[in-house]
Amino acid sequence: MPNKLLITGIVSLLFSLTIVAQEKKTSDTKLPKAIEVDTLLQVTKAPIDPLSPARAAFYSAILPGLGQAYNKKYWKIPIVYGALGTGIYFYINNNKEYNRYRDAYKSRLAGFTNDEFYLDAQGNQLPTPRVTTEGLERGQKFYRRNKEISLLVILGIYTLNIIDANVDAHLLQYNVDENLSLAPHFNIDKMDATSNLGLTLNFKF
Repeated sequence: MPNKLLITGIVSLLFSLTIVAQEKKTSDTKLPKAIEVDTLLQVTKAPIDPLSPARAAFYSAILPGLGQAYNKKYWKIPIVYGALGTGIYFYINNNKEYNRYRDAYKSRLAGFTNDEFYLDAQGNQLPTPRVTTEGLERGQKFYRRNKEISLLVILGIYTLNIIDANVDAHLLQYNVDENLSLAPHFNIDKMDATSNLGLTLNFKF
């Protein structure tokens, strides 16, 4: 009987000490300031301007290269003007040649034999023309086609200049941080004061 009372007393004492120690451990446990709140680091960004792409495209439509300057992509401006200048050069050259062949052809149809293709390099009259009437017809078709292609190239470059400014303005405001974020996760269990460390992956649609 005394042994049972002794064992019961020892067990009760150990149980009381365990409860007191657990309460003391819980009360002494303090959360570090850096991890008291489970949060994800947020990066402060400039607000998105939904009209910026339209504004950049409008500027490039008014003056090629102006939209690129608005986007601060200054290195693209010489490329835009170089491409446009090349297209304009070929258009002017093909238009000039087309007009030469057309004027000579009209002169032939009117019965004249004094067009530039009837003359040599010194301006002397030739008995036969350097370019026949059929050759003048083929020349007109050739240079007219090239002139039209040059014009299409100019319009294409002008359009690409607008699209490029619009897309650049979109990309300058694009940031994946708001839609997909990965950050450390630290959690404290309030029941036993144990900690869990992991990663939190957030998706926003």
